[in-house]
Amino acid sequence: MDRERGSTSDDRRVNWKNYYKSLFLLAYQSFGVVYGDLSTSPLYVYKSAFSWRLYQYQDEQTVFGLFSLIFWTFTLIPLLKYVIIVLSADDNGEGGTFALYSLLCRHARFSLLPNQQAADEELSTYYSNGTRTVISSPLKTFLEKHKRLRTLLLLIVLFGASMVIGDGILTPAISVLSSISGLQVRAKKLHDGEVVIVACIVLIGLFALQHRGTQRVAFLFAPVVIVWLLCIGIIGLYNVIHWNPKIYYALSPHYIVTFFKQTGKDGWISLGGVLLCITGTEAMFADLGHFTQASIRVAFVSVIYPCLVLQYMGQAAFISKNFSSVPTSFYESIPEPVFWPVFVVATLAAVVASQAVISATFSIVKQCHALGCFPRVKVVHTSRWIYGQIYIPEINWILMLLCLAVTLGFRDTTLIGNAYGIACMAVMFVTTWMMALVIVFVWQKNTIFALLFLLFFGFIEAVYLSSSIIKVPQGGWAPLVLSFIFMVIMYVWHYGTRRKYLFDLQNKVSMKWILTLGPSLGIVRVPGIGLIYTELVTGVPAIFSHFVTNLPAFHQVLVFVCVKSVPVPYVPPDERYLIGRIGPRAYRMYRCIVRYGYKDVQKDEDNFENLLVLSIAKFIHMEAEETSSGGYDASPDGRMAVIQTSDTCGTTLVMRDADQHAGDSAMIRSSKSETLQSLQSLYEQESPSTSRRRRVRFELPEVEYIDPQVKEELLALVDAKEAGVAYIMGHSYIKARRTASFLKKFVIDVAYSFLRKNCRGPAVALNIPHISLIEVGMIYHV
Repeated sequence: MDRERGSTSDDRRVNWKNYYKSLFLLAYQSFGVVYGDLSTSPLYVYKSAFSWRLYQYQDEQTVFGLFSLIFWTFTLIPLLKYVIIVLSADDNGEGGTFALYSLLCRHARFSLLPNQQAADEELSTYYSNGTRTVISSPLKTFLEKHKRLRTLLLLIVLFGASMVIGDGILTPAISVLSSISGLQVRAKKLHDGEVVIVACIVLIGLFALQHRGTQRVAFLFAPVVIVWLLCIGIIGLYNVIHWNPKIYYALSPHYIVTFFKQTGKDGWISLGGVLLCITGTEAMFADLGHFTQASIRVAFVSVIYPCLVLQYMGQAAFISKNFSSVPTSFYESIPEPVFWPVFVVATLAAVVASQAVISATFSIVKQCHALGCFPRVKVVHTSRWIYGQIYIPEINWILMLLCLAVTLGFRDTTLIGNAYGIACMAVMFVTTWMMALVIVFVWQKNTIFALLFLLFFGFIEAVYLSSSIIKVPQGGWAPLVLSFIFMVIMYVWHYGTRRKYLFDLQNKVSMKWILTLGPSLGIVRVPGIGLIYTELVTGVPAIFSHFVTNLPAFHQVLVFVCVKSVPVPYVPPDERYLIGRIGPRAYRMYRCIVRYGYKDVQKDEDNFENLLVLSIAKFIHMEAEETSSGGYDASPDGRMAVIQTSDTCGTTLVMRDADQHAGDSAMIRSSKSETLQSLQSLYEQESPSTSRRRRVRFELPEVEYIDPQVKEELLALVDAKEAGVAYIMGHSYIKARRTASFLKKFVIDVAYSFLRKNCRGPAVALNIPHISLIEVGMIYHV
């Protein structure tokens, strides 16, 4: 017994040791990814706060009151709201505006896309505790019934996402320009125009290196930010001791009351500069997926919070005795012997802050696209080891051009700060409203708690937002214009996608019509597998009848493939494929639904065809077993079953490499035609990625007994795979009906049509080989 107790206690020690080791490692890594933006705020906070009429109040009480405002803002928003409360609202470890929205869509019917299935709720990542607790509240029923309120909720989420994209434009501009402007403290002859040119060169270099991926330089990020934080913390402590030790009195909120009594409206306007001390706070929540709640909390409480408070305190102490140095107070407060080392670290920290926000922008665009709210773009997975690190070329160059336009257009960190403050505070305000809904519908707490959260933090943020809106003419218009443009793009794409889906849903092909055609479908069935891509998760799309009437022959085996996104961050590979049957067995028609989460990266799946054949074979075997036991659903559309692709046990087909069989062709032929074979060989020479694909053939294993019908169907499947696979898609043209309103015609015929023509084609986005693609045109009148 004593030995068992001793071994148990040793195991616990080892587990705790591993836990803390992992915790501190993640906390260390989070400095470079999460806190770069937040830690560079001291470069421009005081300059922005004193940029208006507050500069007239050149006395110690005003400086003390301003520091007190910064301290309590920094304590209430990042520490209390985010670190203690909001970080707990993760979606299977993921954070951000879309994570909150997906949580709400899973616990209430808020989603506007009608492609959700009951099978989606069986995903292991769908509910955090694994089970669904149904609650019925008047508020939930009210929101679910009114489509306009659900549309409003989506618009609020898109507004928050658009402001995050705005952050990706403004953060590099203000961070790099603020750090480079430190040169003017020592190089007095350096003009503002020259500083702007240097900043633009740094920005071009930053965006030009994005295609290499953050993993290439990530090992430098955390040390840079840690050194930066230690530097500004020590300098802040030095300034407190050297210039004004009484500054610690300002930790009392009494100085805030005194500040507003003395400054009045001018003090309220200065809040637009004070709020810059919390820019980058949303990154703690948005980048949660790469770390853990505990690691982010440890990093913030142990290093970020004390170092930044010391820096703001020290800078305030310096300003209270050197008021003329406010425009460059950060660099002026640095002791001369360490100025150049700190300047270099400041520039590197600004680049790190910019890198983190640019990566977050790529991530938010990917999430928008996954939920049907952004046109198709090229997504490149930049890291083999860190899942989720992506690069989007089109977005990168658009961000660079807009960032350069902001830098060259404003040429002043105060004006950029006005724009930056509105963008950051708007995102926080959206998060507060979304969190209030999460508290009620996901956490299932009393509505009073949600109201208290909303009123307390909503009031604070509304006061700051009202101060920022006053500065709309002085640069604050930039994020509003940018967010409006991105919101229009997102909503137009979402609206067009939804109308197209609803058209397919309302014009599905009748199963009676298919059954009347017979197993041959009224045309010649030739050897091969035809993969018909559709967005429908049930029924047969209208475009199928278009195929039947326009094509002289069809493949022996038809599979309706639907690639859909579900409102979860990740779908486990073993739960990705849903397989079912359409019509009687003799028709050889199947359905395959491939499910991805909004954080999943759809890679070029070389093995998709092989996995699909194995999955269908397993489904045929499973269906036969259930039929013999009397548990199979014999409805025309059949039952969908989750097929585990990694589990080879129970597979009724054996997959072997094609080159293991002597006498077989070195390549799997796409057609019996020699002409097409020669075309494919030429295509493979021009497309190395295609020629590198694994070439396999399928065989039936030698078993004692197998059902004759099952054997016949499996042999037909194997023969069809040997003959080749063709990808069939509809080349759709979406037009508004003649009776539609002018606005709808403009949205569908002009805006949505323009986006469809200028984004990636669906075949390219789905990595479909061009030589195997068949497209049939069809007009949708929505």
